[in-house]
Amino acid sequence: MPKQVDHQERRETIARALWRVVEQRGATHLTLREVAQEAGISLGQLQHYFGSRAELLAFAMDLAGEQSALRVGRALAGLGERPHPRAVLRAMLVELLPLHADARATSRMRSAAYVLEALHDEGVHARARGSLLQGRAAVEQVVRQAIADGMIAADRDPVVETDLLLALTGFTTLLELNVVEPAAVLAAVDQYLDRLFAAGAGSPR
Repeated sequence: MPKQVDHQERRETIARALWRVVEQRGATHLTLREVAQEAGISLGQLQHYFGSRAELLAFAMDLAGEQSALRVGRALAGLGERPHPRAVLRAMLVELLPLHADARATSRMRSAAYVLEALHDEGVHARARGSLLQGRAAVEQVVRQAIADGMIAADRDPVVETDLLLALTGFTTLLELNVVEPAAVLAAVDQYLDRLFAAGAGSPR
């Protein structure tokens, strides 16, 4: 009997190959041929699953988002049934920073490849924007609930606080270029969260 090919698994394998190309060689090498070579398959085989670079990028970013969400979920699972919103926000922020291999690959793909592609492709732009809006909404929901629960001061604007929290992901470039150390970035994130929750009902780490 011929071996049955798991098409979803093959698509994920190709997407992970794309991650490695961007992480190791940069966006300038992000061609279907380069990705096929990294995945150990022919260009024709890759095109059987993805008809264009934009289609492959979109799938790879969706997969990266799913994996990021799983990692955040695992981190929060170890904090009990109802983790403190400070811990939830910290887990979300840390996952968006290039502090470990998987997050670094996702971050480099997002900044070096996906966003650049989105500037010139309306379909990719819409998909990228939708994904970012969804992520931002998740952060804002946690902030709003923490304000409602009295853990963040009631006079804080949830929209502004969400924007300020997401601005902390601007450390990405400084981390990638070794301008700051990971420990310093984590200290800055923790200090900001401490200040945000200082007037509320406590902020256990």
